[in-house]
Amino acid sequence: MSAAVETTRGTRPAGTPLEVLAAFARLGVSCFGGPIAHLGYFRAEFVERRRWLDERAFADLVGLCQFLPGPASSQTGFAIGLLRGGPLGGLAAWIGFTLPSAVLLVLFAYGAGHIASSAIGAGVLHGLKLVAVAIVAQAVWGMARSLCPDRERASIATLAAILVLFAPGSAAQIGAIVLGCAAGLAFCRTQGTAAAAAGADAERLPVPVSRGAAIACLALFAALLVLPPLLRGLGMAVAVFDAFYRSGALVFGGGHVVLPLLRDAVVTPGWVSNNAFLAGYGAAQAVPGPLFTFAAYLGAVLRGPVSGVAGAVLALVAIFLPGMLLLTGTLPFWDALRSRPVAQAAMRGVNAAVVGLLGAALYNPVWISAVLRPADFALALTGFVLLVVWRAPPLLVVVLGALGGGLMG
Repeated sequence: MSAAVETTRGTRPAGTPLEVLAAFARLGVSCFGGPIAHLGYFRAEFVERRRWLDERAFADLVGLCQFLPGPASSQTGFAIGLLRGGPLGGLAAWIGFTLPSAVLLVLFAYGAGHIASSAIGAGVLHGLKLVAVAIVAQAVWGMARSLCPDRERASIATLAAILVLFAPGSAAQIGAIVLGCAAGLAFCRTQGTAAAAAGADAERLPVPVSRGAAIACLALFAALLVLPPLLRGLGMAVAVFDAFYRSGALVFGGGHVVLPLLRDAVVTPGWVSNNAFLAGYGAAQAVPGPLFTFAAYLGAVLRGPVSGVAGAVLALVAIFLPGMLLLTGTLPFWDALRSRPVAQAAMRGVNAAVVGLLGAALYNPVWISAVLRPADFALALTGFVLLVVWRAPPLLVVVLGALGGGLMG
């Protein structure tokens, strides 16, 4: 029996954590292009080349990670590492895939202040803010086409965007997701019935996680969501952990959707300036790996006693932890859940609401903070066309945006 079959059908891991770490470290320095591109890299590496798992198992993992809140590509990588090397394998996969981009963004955080002190440097940072406009617009465009293909879901997205634009804050964002879930249950039950039927007939995906351990992970997820807000008075470290953990726990639809949540978490209380936030978001497009490593940059530039490397580590762990706890806690129960039409309808509404949230974020803060003159619009529009029409690598768009901003500055 091949290693791939043993991994997906057996109960014992077929590999070692070091093997997993080496494989994902290689991807961590080479995976550009966002979560969808990352999933393509994973399939080529672990299904086609290494044969750690088969197509059915990979599709099952991707389906689960798209269903749950959190960074879908990082969760899929964690799940592959978990199957291959057990719990330590999952941790090794996360470290290998996450650490390179996190280190690069922390280094950028330490140099951002010096860069902004010169006219050319300020122009470069403004160019990165314009890159963020193009990147977020591309995300809205792509997600709207795939997640809002009909009138019902397009309407849900529009109402969610209006709600968040006129009632900014985390409460409105959560309310939009809840209303999207309810609207999905009411209006989106007829879409995707064939996919639901196919999921019902899918082969079971055994994982090295017992139901008891899964329940413990779900309990820990809930406890960390409820307790830190009650303990914020103990110090800024608790407040920072709570802000980033809550942002990671409420993100549906991929890394870009975390933008409005993180902005509300760190810019609104004055921990990070809006300019530093958007410059870092633009720089995050230039590094490989998951977009959630933007949290490492934010943790490093926080104002207050928690900042630097310690702030980066705290923010990075806090934003990834809820998604990994949910994934580990849900894996043993996924087979029963994914085949239920009610759950599928609810998620269709939630995903449509997520598109609305991201569309609102495209306007505020991304657009109104970066596009200040016709030349800014021209540069942002050029980046968008390069990404969407020419399929240019994001790294190229980042370099061109930084150069254009520097020349205009």
